Amino acid sequence: MLRNLLKLPSSLGHALSTHNVCPRGQSLKLLPLLSRNTKPYSIITERKKFYEDVSISQGEGGMFEINLDRRKLKTPGGKLFTAPNEALAIAVANEWDTQKDTLKFYSMHLTTLCNTALDNPTLRSKDQMITAALKYLETDTICYRVDEPPSLVELQNNEWDPVLNWIEDRYNVVIGSSTSILGPEIPKATMDTFHQHLGSYNFWSLIGLEYVITQLKSVVLAFALIDKHITVEQAVLLSRLEEEFQIGHWGNVEWAHDVDLYELRARTAAGALFVHFSSESSTVKRKLMQD
Repeated sequence: MLRNLLKLPSSLGHALSTHNVCPRGQSLKLLPLLSRNTKPYSIITERKKFYEDVSISQGEGGMFEINLDRRKLKTPGGKLFTAPNEALAIAVANEWDTQKDTLKFYSMHLTTLCNTALDNPTLRSKDQMITAALKYLETDTICYRVDEPPSLVELQNNEWDPVLNWIEDRYNVVIGSSTSILGPEIPKATMDTFHQHLGSYNFWSLIGLEYVITQLKSVVLAFALIDKHITVEQAVLLSRLEEEFQIGHWGNVEWAHDVDLYELRARTAAGALFVHFSSESSTVKRKLMQD
């Protein structure tokens, strides 16, 4: 159980995915799975659980740290883990607290995202992250359409057009759709508007938003999810519309389909939560942190 989540001064570090743990008495380094370009990070998917109690503490500058049996966690890059607010610290601590006898690092999405934000292993600036995220708009899931069979065309129009219309109205932009293999031609004014909008997010929030975009392969669906226009379940189903259509016609390996669906939901939900938690400035009341 999560005990004494808020203890005053103590420090700890951790992050979001795969981690490497040092011997007893030393700082803990956790190695994430998130980024495609995180070459220094080892991919460790599981490890025997080595702690009993999880807590958070407030360190210097009001930052929050994660403690496993009072030992400090560090990022893969050797930095002390700090979360910018209680909400995110509690969410990360909960990932550690709910692990059983074996730590399944691949399921600890918030921890991985934190590691990535803290270490920034690819040394990208905000502008580089925004540019990379907006590249997905050129081949956005709901903008790239098929022209047959008619039943799938109708399904795409019925399910995707309302979300596309919403984002065009919401941000006063033009996006459109296309059956061309090149996708629609996105106006420069649209790209400029989205670039400016993404620039309003802090670095941590951009990490989460880019993660959601890569999961859904869609800027449109990611924006609709973060703006709470659609739910995680809706975002995932819309991103898999063509696949679900094919499964409906040809069948599937049921267990494999379910696992893929649940994992995508988990990753997408974690990314969305990370965006909101990273933007959170208010303090979570202590009574919510008690067992």
